[in-house]
Amino acid sequence: MSEHGTKRHHSRERALEIFYEASIKERSVEAVLNELALRPDEYTIEILTSASLHQGEANELISTFAIDWPLERIALVDRLVMTLAVGEMLMDDAPPVAVILDEAVELAKVYSTDGSGSFVNGVLSSIAEKILR
Repeated sequence: MSEHGTKRHHSRERALEIFYEASIKERSVEAVLNELALRPDEYTIEILTSASLHQGEANELISTFAIDWPLERIALVDRLVMTLAVGEMLMDDAPPVAVILDEAVELAKVYSTDGSGSFVNGVLSSIAEKILR
């Protein structure tokens, strides 16, 4: 992985941590960001901003393509990873979809359950096809 790719990977991990904290505390991402002693890098903030802005759309897409899985039954980390990925796909200067999918699958594998990687990959692949039409 290039230096740029490594930096973006760390940004995505940090975004997931902050998004998770906001969800657990039932607070806005902005509130959590404002309380941090050390502000995250700009790409982390871009991902979080886009994910927050598009959260409703992401939830609808996840619900549509996570067949037989109601949104409330999907593991929180999986849901957050997918929401971040959808937000990243919808950014103005988004990286290639393949990169976003690979990163989301990797985050799900590391931070969620054994089957999360394939579940996240399947749902996000369908979402990406719909978004890119």
